[in-house]
Amino acid sequence: MNIVVAVTAASGSIYARLLVETLAASGDVGRIALIYSENARAVAEHEGVAMPADAKIVEYSNSDLFASPASGSAAWDAMVVVPSSVGTVGRVANGVSQTLIERAADVMLKERHRLVFVVRETPYSLVHLRNMVALTEAGAIIVPASPSFYSKPATVEELCRTVVERAVALLGVKAEHYEWGKER
Repeated sequence: MNIVVAVTAASGSIYARLLVETLAASGDVGRIALIYSENARAVAEHEGVAMPADAKIVEYSNSDLFASPASGSAAWDAMVVVPSSVGTVGRVANGVSQTLIERAADVMLKERHRLVFVVRETPYSLVHLRNMVALTEAGAIIVPASPSFYSKPATVEELCRTVVERAVALLGVKAEHYEWGKER
């Protein structure tokens, strides 16, 4: 599989790092298109998060609307926006494609490919909820960045990994993950 990973300026850069690490380690993943929104790097730096380097990763500028993730004829199988700001959710839900992230998400919707938004905002306003409903109706999957506690995570990273594991599974990528009633 070839996966587009979009990182927006919402807090929670650790989710993006863990997700990219998991995808890069998966034999199911051939290429990873990595796209940062305008302020995503500054947020990641502020949070002390550095993205991994891997030969599978190809980085694209968010202003490059000629990049392959902007085209439905390119071979990208799925996309995840992690963490996703509610601004990105709103623009995509309303068909506003002014950046590569927004256009790539629009392409995933129109081509009926998997599109996952790991939304990092709380609380949600009615506008946020309506935009998430619109995306869900269009075929996207909303994954609130709400960690689970079933696996008894001992660290913040393990806690965040519970969200990442769900997002990776929803992309259709096989990777190790917690299963209720099974020990790792």
